[in-house]
Amino acid sequence: MAELTRRDLAAERRGRGATKPVRHGQLKKHRGWPTALKFVASALAVVLVAGLSVSAYAGYTLSKKLNDNAIDLTPGDLDPVAQVGEFKGGFNLLVVGVDNDADQGNAYGARGGTLNDVNILLHVSADHKSATVVSLPRDLIIPHPTCTNPETGGTYGAMSARPLNEAMSRGGLACVVATVANLTGLKIPYAAQMSFKAVVKMTDAIGGVQVCLADPINDKKSDLDLPAGTQTISGKTALAFLRVRHGVGDGSDLSRISVQQIYLSALVRQIKSADTLTNPGKLYGLADAAATHVKLSTSLTSVDTMVAMAQTLRTINLKTMSFVQYPGSTGNKKYPGKVVPNVAVATELFDLIKADKPVKAGSLGRAAEVEVTETPAPPSTPAVTPKPTKTPTPPAPTTPPTKTPTATVTEGPTVTPPATPAPEATADTLESVVGQTADQQTCAKGYLK
Repeated sequence: MAELTRRDLAAERRGRGATKPVRHGQLKKHRGWPTALKFVASALAVVLVAGLSVSAYAGYTLSKKLNDNAIDLTPGDLDPVAQVGEFKGGFNLLVVGVDNDADQGNAYGARGGTLNDVNILLHVSADHKSATVVSLPRDLIIPHPTCTNPETGGTYGAMSARPLNEAMSRGGLACVVATVANLTGLKIPYAAQMSFKAVVKMTDAIGGVQVCLADPINDKKSDLDLPAGTQTISGKTALAFLRVRHGVGDGSDLSRISVQQIYLSALVRQIKSADTLTNPGKLYGLADAAATHVKLSTSLTSVDTMVAMAQTLRTINLKTMSFVQYPGSTGNKKYPGKVVPNVAVATELFDLIKADKPVKAGSLGRAAEVEVTETPAPPSTPAVTPKPTKTPTPPAPTTPPTKTPTATVTEGPTVTPPATPAPEATADTLESVVGQTADQQTCAKGYLK
């Protein structure tokens, strides 16, 4: 296998190693389906992150886009196994938001390399009763495994302590998946890579997402200026909201994650609403935008697999769908401005995930607070003047009832009582983990000066 040059290795040590664009794996082209109603949107990739997927009207054109953009996670990936109906067992999916990919251009300023700035891992339990969405900070200091450049075949050696967002430049989407799998101990067979443009186009397709702001947010670095209150954001404003850091919470990467979780939980509730699911225009627009701007792993391009995932995710209760941050903290002098993992808490979190147990965070993120809705005061009750009481007349004595002989009853058919519904999954609360459930309505807090 070809080795990298000394210059490449030196750049890697400085955290600036770059690779050529990822080579896309090719699958056999699917035939056109006889009906447009059979296809689940490739928007599934982003919607899965929010814990829900939707059906869309599409056909051969969109399926061709999916396969043309597909990425092999490992060399020689086999064709995905078709799954009809509900997905069998649980699954893990990693969605990666990249900065400075080929689809982005110079619209958001010049960048020195391609980075995996958003890393979100979705786990669905085998019993399909719960889902946990883990956001991994881009600045998380972790070990990196050996990765292969899919274009040149050259290798990047393992590293002991580097930011997570360097993984993309060391081997594309497959390297990011391998790095997160190495960190969490989970097998990750499915992945999706999103560009900035994908976020803009997809939020436009569904008519924007309604979010709550506890304070005005003004962040020139992300080009965001929003007043306090409930706002419907879309397009570039939605992208700026997801990228905002210096204008919320304590200005850290962890505050940015809590804002992203506010957006994702709102996205879940909105997509689950009838306004989206019964609107063919929105669904098709979402599908087309995702098929064009989201690159899926070859394992995720099977229509039957996506349909099965969609049917599974729709049944999960929002109360047992949690958005949590990978445990870690800032302020370490050895790694200024970075996030250092809390290994003990992370182990506890992923032990629950591996055991397919629902997870509940002990507190909200740094830039989130519970949305307070005003409850109208109950109407005052007018004072009533009591009427004078009368002395009651004692009742007349009653005659004891005549005893009726017992009738013989012919035994009828046995009535079976209704079945007791299965209990809902009970989440284990981890006090040291921050985040929220999908049913919690939260607001973003402005920068705490």
